[in-house]
Amino acid sequence: MLQQLESTVAEATEASKELPIIYLARHGETAWTVTGQHTGRTDLPLTEAGERNARRLDERLRGLTFVKVFTSPLQRAVRTCELAGFGAVAEVDADLVEWDYGEYEGLTTAEIRAKRPDWRLFLDGCPRGESPTKVAARADRVVSRVRAVQGNVLLFSSGHFIRVLAARWIGIQPAVSARSFMLSTASLSALGYEHDLSRPVIRLWNDTHHVISNGRRV
Repeated sequence: MLQQLESTVAEATEASKELPIIYLARHGETAWTVTGQHTGRTDLPLTEAGERNARRLDERLRGLTFVKVFTSPLQRAVRTCELAGFGAVAEVDADLVEWDYGEYEGLTTAEIRAKRPDWRLFLDGCPRGESPTKVAARADRVVSRVRAVQGNVLLFSSGHFIRVLAARWIGIQPAVSARSFMLSTASLSALGYEHDLSRPVIRLWNDTHHVISNGRRV
């Protein structure tokens, strides 16, 4: 009986090791992430610090293998992907693009709330931009695609979209939860499963151990 139990536990452990993991890399710093301006479709480059920390992702991801790598078409994500060492193999996925902030593009939260005090992105969306429903639909398409891949996947995208993606991965509504998912530039997160494919989980969130800030690792 004991041997049978040990065998079952060993098999379960081995199976759990084979469950795919979806790694989520947020792009490096831009001028607007420093100032807190909403950066949706404005195609900004990385700052010098942003490029430096994108290179650190190469070190953080070293030794991991991926069946597929996807990136947002925006240059801040594409450049982060390149500096992390995956530019040659990455595929561009338009669904990974950041939230379209419409009239709120380039504004800070304080500037938006000066005119609309009760505004909440994940609940209200943006005028002439995307609604939470539309962003969640994009996230659902990404979830469907990566779940069809037999193996680990790496995605490069932007902060608010990654938060929505994580919420949809575990089957909860972004309007309720996504604003609580703090996410730093050049951070690494991971989605996966517990025990089997019917139990999606968040395995890792906002890992910044590799990030350099003012000459020191965060």
